Amino acid sequence: MTVASILAAKGRIVATTNATRTIGEAVDELAERRIGALVVVDGVDRVVGIISERDIVKALARTGARVLADPVGTIMTRDVVTCAETETVIGVMTRMTRGRFRHLPVVKGGRLAGIISIGDVVKERIGEVEREADEMRSYIATA
Repeated sequence: MTVASILAAKGRIVATTNATRTIGEAVDELAERRIGALVVVDGVDRVVGIISERDIVKALARTGARVLADPVGTIMTRDVVTCAETETVIGVMTRMTRGRFRHLPVVKGGRLAGIISIGDVVKERIGEVEREADEMRSYIATA
């Protein structure tokens, strides 16, 4: 299974923002959408960063509530790890676990094409294991 199969099931809509919006606005959007991260894009959907709940909590701990008036670009993660649609579920799960991040933007042709979360990856992997178990049971029953 590949990242493309996850996107086919969940869709390709991605919550994005730009680096000039305030952190407070990003917090409001995260809360409203009930999500954990926003991908920061430029004017042509190229990924320039990502801002997650973790980034916001670290900034609040360092600076206090006044950080909410600062631009997203001041605290976003700039070196964003991305993946391609052709990558395997096991491969991206390994990268996410090793990198200790929960959101992975999907890029195609240099532009944002979707996003997957560790929850999406785990759900896909569980489905894969269940399908394999069903096939094994079927094989044993007919042998």
